[in-house]
Amino acid sequence: MNQDFAVQIIQQAVTIILVVSLPTVGVGLLVGFMISLFQAVTQIQEQTLTFVPKVISVLLMFAFTSPWMISMMVDFTTTLWSTIPNMAR
Repeated sequence: MNQDFAVQIIQQAVTIILVVSLPTVGVGLLVGFMISLFQAVTQIQEQTLTFVPKVISVLLMFAFTSPWMISMMVDFTTTLWSTIPNMAR
C-alpha cells in the first residue's frame, strides 16, 4: 500500500461523510434560517422556538434518509474490506 492509495481511501471516506450528512445538515440550516427570519419579522426572541423545530426536522430527515445513508456506508465498507488483499501487496 503506497501513500497515493491511502490518500485515495481517505478522500473517498471524507466524500461519503459529506454526502451522507448533507441532507440532515441542509434541512437544519434551512429550518434555522426560516425560524430566524420569522423571529426577525415578529421580534419574538424565544429560545425554544429555534431549538424544537430544528431538532424535529433534523430527526425526521434522518429517519427518512437513514436507509440511503446506511446503504452508502455499507457499500463503502464492503469495498474497503474487499480491497484489503490488494493493500498487502
